Amino acid sequence: MTDFRLRGFSRLQAAAQDPIGYARSWKARTGRPVIGSFPMNFPSELVHATGALPLIVQESRTPITEGRSLLPEFYCSYTRSVADQAAVGELDVFDAFVLADHCVQLLGAADVIRWAKPETPMHFAQFISSMDDPWSGAQVRDKVDALRVEVEEIVGVTVTPEVLGASIRLFNSNRRLLREFYDRRKSGALRISAGELQVLVKSSMVMDIEEHTSILNDMLDGLDVDSAAPASLVRLHLSGHFCAPPRVELLDLIEECGVLVVNDDLYHGTRYISTDVPETGDPFDALATWYLDRNVSAPCGTRVQRNVDWDSYLVASLEDSRADGVITLMAKFCEPLMLYYPELRRVLDDRGIPVLLIETEHEGLAAESVRTRVETFVERISRKKVAA
Repeated sequence: MTDFRLRGFSRLQAAAQDPIGYARSWKARTGRPVIGSFPMNFPSELVHATGALPLIVQESRTPITEGRSLLPEFYCSYTRSVADQAAVGELDVFDAFVLADHCVQLLGAADVIRWAKPETPMHFAQFISSMDDPWSGAQVRDKVDALRVEVEEIVGVTVTPEVLGASIRLFNSNRRLLREFYDRRKSGALRISAGELQVLVKSSMVMDIEEHTSILNDMLDGLDVDSAAPASLVRLHLSGHFCAPPRVELLDLIEECGVLVVNDDLYHGTRYISTDVPETGDPFDALATWYLDRNVSAPCGTRVQRNVDWDSYLVASLEDSRADGVITLMAKFCEPLMLYYPELRRVLDDRGIPVLLIETEHEGLAAESVRTRVETFVERISRKKVAA
């Protein structure tokens, strides 16, 4: 066992596996409110600056029951899970919900929360999805102001530029530490599984950021360089999953097939930690800049920008990490990824880059079927490398 797994990893794993339990414990310990948000675009720094705990609501592993009848079956698993958690009372720990633009399906989950918890404040800021029009920056800045007003009213605290600036520096520091783990994996200096990296990132979405950063610092301190991975392993990039994390069992299964995951663009991965908020100038302007910059650092299929596209970004990432192929993990009924994937596939095929699509679902994992497909995919890449 590598040293980093002995230095607080179990605390991060506990928070990642039970975010609601962590929120209850934090709230009992501090007496301060917990504010929920949805994945993708919410600036958690804004909530942190009020003294409340910002927590990105996670997909629950609990089977969907009540929520099944509240939303259409063709909604994605994350959306139906959030609706189910609201219906059965699992979201009662939250004092409010503040949301930034997500996708159209999640509007349904937001409505279910309003229905199930009418006493709980909710504010939805519709961030603009067209990123490079002349008016984009001003519109995003207006939405940040609207979020600030709403958060201040919910918590009863005024967010000053000085306090927000301090929160921005804390979150930037946390993202830099997480990127250090990614960089060490990419360079071969650290053997860490994709599932373990997911724990590091997911726990940062739910834990007090200072506590999380302290644990990361301890884990990195004195970390030994691991032996290089066997050259026989096929190097892969994991792509997709904009909102919910892929099951750890699926990530482990992929790596058991003779694979070394060297990079990803998953939300519970590189996408979440890709972009820092500027630390100079007006901090409220900086949050708007962060939103616009993120689509340059890690393009998203739900955004529109003329000079940025996901396929070019992916090809450049593959060259940087020397990945041999791509496994795209698509959550069932994820419309943005379903619409974008054909273009992504065409670009990868044109360049001779092997790609495998795996559709994921909330209920269960067809393990042996997936294993067979991944093994076949890996064998195809291995033969190609030998022939080259």
